[in-house]
Amino acid sequence: MLVTLFLALCCQAQSQITYVSQGAKGNGTSWSDATGDLASALANATSGAQVWVAQGTYKPTADTDRKASFIVKDGVKLYGNFNGTETSIDQRTSAPSATILSGEMGQAGQTDNAYNVVLMKNVGASTILDGFVITAGNANGQPKDAMNTRCGGAIYIDGENGSSKPTISNCEFIKNLGRDGAAVYNNGRSGESSPVFINCIFKGNEAGLDGGAIYNDGRLRGKSNPTFTNCKFERNMGTYGGAICNSTEDGTCNLTLENCVFNENAAYLRGGAIFSLNGDEKCYTELLNCKFTANFPDDQNMIFTTTASRDGAYKIAGQD
Repeated sequence: MLVTLFLALCCQAQSQITYVSQGAKGNGTSWSDATGDLASALANATSGAQVWVAQGTYKPTADTDRKASFIVKDGVKLYGNFNGTETSIDQRTSAPSATILSGEMGQAGQTDNAYNVVLMKNVGASTILDGFVITAGNANGQPKDAMNTRCGGAIYIDGENGSSKPTISNCEFIKNLGRDGAAVYNNGRSGESSPVFINCIFKGNEAGLDGGAIYNDGRLRGKSNPTFTNCKFERNMGTYGGAICNSTEDGTCNLTLENCVFNENAAYLRGGAIFSLNGDEKCYTELLNCKFTANFPDDQNMIFTTTASRDGAYKIAGQD
């Protein structure tokens, strides 16, 4: 009886994995019978399931619907950078990921690309995105403030009126566009969006407005308290906040950065690396062993905060 139970549990665990490989035509039950449709694999995944994605380039739709995205649901674990033979996550290569999630569609160039390559809404800490290059999103729509079609070209993390706290690791966010938060928009308005980023690279993203790579939105009495560990921000551009913009008004936005590097990010107005727009509540940025080099404007190489006179607007521990 114990043997039967053990086998049943093993089969159940195995069925929790869906295998995806570019161009494959199977049902996703194994690498040899992988599916090529990542969007459908995610749509069918339930909390606790894993989706393993082999190296290749994947788009959220085969047509030109700009509102199409890869939707990662609560509790789903999405892993990339497999070569298509592995039997465990630990067997993946440690080389830079060649599993690409792309918003490219329609005509060549980014003008008509997907608004958001990835969408997450009200997802908990067990939700994982690991081992991808996310590129070519273009959130350039003109609806009202904080809407996903104008924010978060690579990933829009929605915790509005709820909570989102996913873990995103070993990912590269390359050449995404948006009006606010060209790579990532953390929408914590009237709720909370506090993701954890580990070993991620943000490079060459450009916001038409604020937050060249990241926009943390804690307005409407919400929270956006993300953590970045061992991350690199390079050559991102925005009007306020070349790499990161924090916005609070009557909410909170406490940003933690550990062992992060900010290099050659540029703000057209203020905050070469980070801009914090504080409101009635303070917005803290905690820096632990971070480096800031050649961010523009030079006199705001690190952080510009609109309430810098407030005690503790940001604090530096082990600053290099």
